[in-house]
Amino acid sequence: MSLDQVLGLGLALLAMCLGLLGSFLPAVPSTPLVLLVAIIHKLIFPQAGVGWIIMSCLILITLVSLVFDYMASIYGAKKFGATWRGAVGAGLGGLAGLFFPFPGILIGPFLGALAFELIGGRGFKKSSRAGMGAILGLLAGAIGKLSACLIMMVLFAASVLSHSH
Repeated sequence: MSLDQVLGLGLALLAMCLGLLGSFLPAVPSTPLVLLVAIIHKLIFPQAGVGWIIMSCLILITLVSLVFDYMASIYGAKKFGATWRGAVGAGLGGLAGLFFPFPGILIGPFLGALAFELIGGRGFKKSSRAGMGAILGLLAGAIGKLSACLIMMVLFAASVLSHSH
């Protein structure tokens, strides 16, 4: 492995660590950032970069994690008794929360589920419970993204190391 390949791998893994942070910070993409770094590394180091089978796996993991992340908040709200209104509210609140500073991503799904449940005629206690489910689902999504990022980084590093002989 040449010095530029070692530096390239090190810088790529360092940049991918930002993706790890993105698992919990709303303004930073998680798995899409890890995937983008892997693609850039492949473009810079075509022979010593990640293999195509692993690249396909990275793309698949990214897509699955994005769907899981979005659905986790909705599922959490439903699991804690939300009606379809609360689930829609959690999803919309999560999207709206992306446009606000850090607490927005946590408060958005809660407020969305709460508001939509209240509008639907449910009491405050049941509506609040649906909101808490949305937050717990959001946390499950964050843990899922973190796990996906770690798996992607390990697959990436192993593939690069195996291709750089």
